[in-house]
Amino acid sequence: MKTLIKVDLDAEPTSQDCLHNRWHPDIPMVAYVKPGDEFRVECIDWTGGQIKNDDSANDIDVVDLTKVHYLSGPIGVEGAEPGDLMVVDILDIGVFEESNWGFTGLFAKTNGGGFLTDHYPDARKACWDFHGIYTSSRHIPKVEFAGIMHPGLIGCLPSKEMLNEWNKREKELYDTEPDRVPALCTLPFADTAHMGRMKGTERDVAANEGARTVPPREHGGNCDIKNLTRGSKVYFPVYVKDGGLSMGDLHFSQGDGEITFCGAIEMAGFLDIRVSLIKGGVEKYGIRNPLFEPSPLSPTYKKHIIFQGISVDEFGKQHYLDPFVAYKQACLNAIEYMKKFGYTGEQAYAILGTAPVEGHISGIVDIPNACATLWLPTEIFEFDILPNAVGPKNMVNSDADLARVQP
Repeated sequence: MKTLIKVDLDAEPTSQDCLHNRWHPDIPMVAYVKPGDEFRVECIDWTGGQIKNDDSANDIDVVDLTKVHYLSGPIGVEGAEPGDLMVVDILDIGVFEESNWGFTGLFAKTNGGGFLTDHYPDARKACWDFHGIYTSSRHIPKVEFAGIMHPGLIGCLPSKEMLNEWNKREKELYDTEPDRVPALCTLPFADTAHMGRMKGTERDVAANEGARTVPPREHGGNCDIKNLTRGSKVYFPVYVKDGGLSMGDLHFSQGDGEITFCGAIEMAGFLDIRVSLIKGGVEKYGIRNPLFEPSPLSPTYKKHIIFQGISVDEFGKQHYLDPFVAYKQACLNAIEYMKKFGYTGEQAYAILGTAPVEGHISGIVDIPNACATLWLPTEIFEFDILPNAVGPKNMVNSDADLARVQP
């Protein structure tokens, strides 16, 4: 497999012009391929090496989120034009031999936060070792599972019109509560923008308006779809000439929702992909957001315990058909259950973010309560976690816990 983009894990991300951390239509292509080509793309971890394999969460606490995500690309596909669909087959995903580990972070409420940041507001970290397709963590005992490696972030460059629309609507949202912690959204920030091969005044102008890579948008982006693994296929709308495909934020494994914000097992590694085009595919199929076909190779856990949540929050307030509130309650219910077996709340929270749990909107019509469910695979534990007549026992019996911030 030809390596189209090669990265240096020991070098500063900003010294590598095959990387960028903003979306902008004028970022130059770093390589060109033809429809039907197969090639390898190497990726650094999403923070650009800010997080270390140690037992301190100090790096999580102070990580600079204005620098992320570092993406490999953009890659031009010859003949791609606005209105086409770029078809991306993910042929393989792997880790680097010299970086055979990953990390999960509970981000501080004052620096990113997470789905349950009001309950877990402090920075914590778990590091994971990879054993082929399996992973385990010294910070979370008696859990091992098969990973579903995937790119958390992949998509094509936006047009100038689309970029302007993103910035307009997100600024309007931000202005509704500008002092909120965590912020409602991340606005353009030129100081830490890495614009690939752009230089001079053109680079400076683009850095001031380039969209941050944090959310998913119409072009794909940071969708964090755990089933987008080897053997899957994605259909991306093309907005600029040659398409401009970029990717990064590789995950060894993730639960649906990536609920801890840095909830997946983050890693550096590579993607082997094949590209092709469907001319005029956006109009032909009425596409607004990407489509994807899942892989037949995802690990299949057959036994689950399913936690239900409804749109009544933890304070007893009724919400109307709110799946966000309902899924949050399902997660909190799962955490409380796992604590009965000896896990700390932070360990249980991290398990839900990293293990291949499934999240479902199970009911969205029965007023006033939406119903969401979280499917926790029971086979990932070294002990029986199902209810029984005797009751739960402390099965962890360990001083291990997620790394904390050190004084």
